[in-house]
Amino acid sequence: MNILLVDYATDSRAGIAGFLREMGHHVTERGDVDEAYATYTTGNFSMVLTDIRMPAKLGEDLLHRITALPGEKADVVLFTNYDDRGSAVNILREGAYDYLLKPVNVIELAAITDRIAEHHSLLRENKVLTERFGEEVQAATAETQREVARLKKVLAQTAGLDTIGFFSAEMNQIMRLAKIFHEDRSIPVLIQGETGTGKEIMSRMIHYGDMATQEPFIDLNCAALTASLFESELFGYEPGSFTGGLTKGQKGKLDVAQGGTLLLDEVGEIPLELQGKLLRVIQEKEFYRVGGLKKVKTDVRIICATNADLEQRVEEGTFRRDLFFRLKVGHLVIPPLRERTDDIIPLAQMFLSHFAKEKGKRFLRISPSAVELLLAYEWPGNVRELRNAMELAVLMYDDVELKAMHVNLNMQQKAASSLVTVAMSSAPQPIDPNLFFLPAAGIDLEEFIDRIVHQSLEMCHGNKTEAAKHLGISRRSFYCRLERKKAAKKPLQLQTDSVNAVVPIA
Repeated sequence: MNILLVDYATDSRAGIAGFLREMGHHVTERGDVDEAYATYTTGNFSMVLTDIRMPAKLGEDLLHRITALPGEKADVVLFTNYDDRGSAVNILREGAYDYLLKPVNVIELAAITDRIAEHHSLLRENKVLTERFGEEVQAATAETQREVARLKKVLAQTAGLDTIGFFSAEMNQIMRLAKIFHEDRSIPVLIQGETGTGKEIMSRMIHYGDMATQEPFIDLNCAALTASLFESELFGYEPGSFTGGLTKGQKGKLDVAQGGTLLLDEVGEIPLELQGKLLRVIQEKEFYRVGGLKKVKTDVRIICATNADLEQRVEEGTFRRDLFFRLKVGHLVIPPLRERTDDIIPLAQMFLSHFAKEKGKRFLRISPSAVELLLAYEWPGNVRELRNAMELAVLMYDDVELKAMHVNLNMQQKAASSLVTVAMSSAPQPIDPNLFFLPAAGIDLEEFIDRIVHQSLEMCHGNKTEAAKHLGISRRSFYCRLERKKAAKKPLQLQTDSVNAVVPIA
């Protein structure tokens, strides 16, 4: 330790200092209180040995000054005569560590010094452990955060939520509502929208929220089951309920989804005679298994999805009105992709990047021609069809830029058909080489070339030289083509359901 020894008696101070140095300590000697205090404030001492009685100032003055300082302090031990023991006891109450009677007994001095050395060693270890504990906690917290992020990523991939995006104002509003519905599991939610708009994905967003939950998400396709099978699948059945059932019975989807979410997909297909039982489950939070006599309590969030017009089915009497209004407490209507064109290109880019990374392809962006094609298409299969188109394009081709020729041919034909319809109902439009696709039904090349030649001649007001320049061919070639079909008057036939280019017809 670093020890500060304060004693006006030079001989006594020298003897004590020599003993402490033999014990392995570093000792600084001072003869009065003021000098000792100045030394203490500039050093790093663990122990202060001071006489109580000194000519100028008392040792307790040094004690008071030291204890008034902020931060860690040295332990102060006082030397006192036999007659001053009462003063020493009072000083102990004021913060001194201990006292020694004069003349100093070296055995007692060694014992006190060892205790103080052990005390400061423990303080240093505690400080180190505290600092390390903070570092360990910080490291553990960072590791936990990384693990939570990893688990969320795995959960998102498992739930199919790793490739979703909300870009249009309509979808962002729907997403905000989904987050609100996530907070209250007691509210049933009805999601309506065309096939492929993402009803199941939205139901998973309502269930998982910020990905923190690991409660079960169970889905049941109501359209794939008969009335009897639907009841046993939803509610389960007791042993011996019907022939062919398991001897030990079976739990239903409501049991499996306890504490989580049950998605009833195509809820409009539930048989009318079972709709009342579903309504009772939603309202009373309990049900009977098939063949059972005991009520089973349930804690399940109910989400229903359908592409059917339930309002119309209510009017037709095939869907219960009370069930319909009970289901749509939380109501989401997802618009088709053709009505939110702001989503088409961002979604296509997101799917393109995802599948390119997954399949090790080079695709980075979408070309202007492909953008026009994607925006011109009606997308009857909605987001699912767009995703499939991007996956197929990445599978079949490998390029830096997605071009129109990479996109599924059926989609090209339908998009081009709509372009032809627009062109026929408005002024003729020039052929765009980037949007030129051969029709699947085939084409008469000779007739097609003849029509181009004649249109070029008309554009140049009958000037054959200018028409040849316009087409980038020689005047001789242009004359040969005119002579070859001079008498031809048959117009070029275009099948609007299969042609993939807009060909203005004069």
